[in-house]
Amino acid sequence: MIDKLNTLSATELAAGIAAGKIQSEALVAACLARIRAREPEVAAWAHLEPEIALRQARERDRQAPRSRLHGIPIGVKDVIDTTDMPTEYGSPIYKGHRPACDAACVAQVRELGGVILGKTVSTEFATRHPGKTHNPRNTQHTPGGSSSGSAAAVADWMVPIAFGTQTSASIIRPAAYCGAVGYKPTFNLLNRAGLKFLSESLDTLGMLARTVPDAALIAEELSGSPPARFDEVGAIKPRIGFCRTPYWSQADAATQAALEGALPRLSKAGASVTPVELDAEFATLADVQIRMSSYEFYRALTYERTRFPKLISDSLMQRIRGGAQVTRAQYVETHEIAQRCRARLDDIHRNYDVLLSPSAPGEAPRGLASTGEPTFGVTWTLMHGPAITLPVFTGPKGLPLGAQVTGPRGSDARTLVAAEWIRRALSN
Repeated sequence: MIDKLNTLSATELAAGIAAGKIQSEALVAACLARIRAREPEVAAWAHLEPEIALRQARERDRQAPRSRLHGIPIGVKDVIDTTDMPTEYGSPIYKGHRPACDAACVAQVRELGGVILGKTVSTEFATRHPGKTHNPRNTQHTPGGSSSGSAAAVADWMVPIAFGTQTSASIIRPAAYCGAVGYKPTFNLLNRAGLKFLSESLDTLGMLARTVPDAALIAEELSGSPPARFDEVGAIKPRIGFCRTPYWSQADAATQAALEGALPRLSKAGASVTPVELDAEFATLADVQIRMSSYEFYRALTYERTRFPKLISDSLMQRIRGGAQVTRAQYVETHEIAQRCRARLDDIHRNYDVLLSPSAPGEAPRGLASTGEPTFGVTWTLMHGPAITLPVFTGPKGLPLGAQVTGPRGSDARTLVAAEWIRRALSN
């Protein structure tokens, strides 16, 4: 049984630990064994201290369960501070850096009895310059970014849950490419203290998981939100808006066919499915997001760009220089446009529980020089509502294709339940 513990979902593990049928030490040992077997090919981890993880697990086994996270190993993206392991933000500038304190989410996991397994690879400062991670489904392909290590580790059975962050599509896209569930909560649902900020208006803490209930579990424990009622999934009939988005032409034929082919299946399962069109103002949001985030990148990375410019990648430095050209008036305008579109999206959602759209343009591209295009995550990140990637399709190369489910701001529980309904409907 020990060699199979790493394949169980977090909700299954939580139930087993609560019932005294699973020991955290055995679970952590199984995860570490999987990492030893696969890490040379996948390279999902920035830092591991196996003995520290096992020590935490032994302590948990001596304690009464404190929460549903008790004894569960968690991966932590390497832009999130940890005191007992280096936090390098995916940059040579911070090689060996040891923060003085844990990020809030890490401290909460410890308080709730979780086990910090290790630090997962992030792209440079969670932007687009790739790290060392390979896609576990095919190591010749990118895992996506910026939460590349978290997505790969979860998808490859190394850890049941891992933290990710998203500014554009950094949870949604790697989840789609690697075949995991990616959950970007409503903006600021989870405390961001101890996260290396680049964009204070967009950076969102979220998670990669194996199942929708797993993603909900950790978000609920950290935020104090009421539990999503997954026991009611079979009784609902969700109102689904099929939103091609203004970027539909950028999705490849396989992605378009998969999503359009899903619509009659969802209708047959009991959903109300109708098209939703976003008008010309929504088509500007990709550019709005770039201007907003670039303005904030330039300022957030002042120390790094002024002290260590030669240690910043050309691609990120280009983005930083672009941010220097965005005026304060232009930046204020980006917020005005975003706020107006958020209000308009709230009105659209009066008729729909969730919207269904692509998670990425297609399967993970071959090669590791790029993390892929963030196109289909940008709008929803800027809109600040919850977004979930469901790994429900397979592309022509045998790699995962994701469907993205988005909901109104603050409606995380309802969106998660609807996403689980869609997953079940498309899995039958």
